Amino acid sequence: MTTTAAGPGSGEESSPSLPIGLRATVRAVVTEADTAQAMGSGDVPVLATPRFLALAEAAAVAAVGPQLRDGLTTVGTAAALEHRRASPVGAEIIVEAELTDVDGLRLHFSFIARAVPVEEDVVIGAGTVERVVLDRAKFIARVSGSGPAPKP
Repeated sequence: MTTTAAGPGSGEESSPSLPIGLRATVRAVVTEADTAQAMGSGDVPVLATPRFLALAEAAAVAAVGPQLRDGLTTVGTAAALEHRRASPVGAEIIVEAELTDVDGLRLHFSFIARAVPVEEDVVIGAGTVERVVLDRAKFIARVSGSGPAPKP
């Protein structure tokens, strides 16, 4: 898998002031481990929908990660997708995610996946992802039981 990020940004945010339009792409070749059979989400040897979603999340992370202050990260909180076309083992795909809205700490992305070569414009699927910006160390401490409980 390869990742490419692009877009404007300052990287100085506690409550993010990330510019709309940040984007990144992730390229991957479908392997046996990526299939519905291997992931338990079906019984056919094609790209599994959970793997497709993971690639979209990876593109969203790559789009904003370089812009976040040290110690901050994002976690996924919501996703919606349409998986329109099967991709067999050996198929190369590209997933592009773009930051479309910032609502406080909530980041909203749209994504689209295409078969390579992209010139043929074969859309594999598309959707949206929501991620929340948080302090990585505090989050890990909280979920591991060594930090304070979240505020209601």
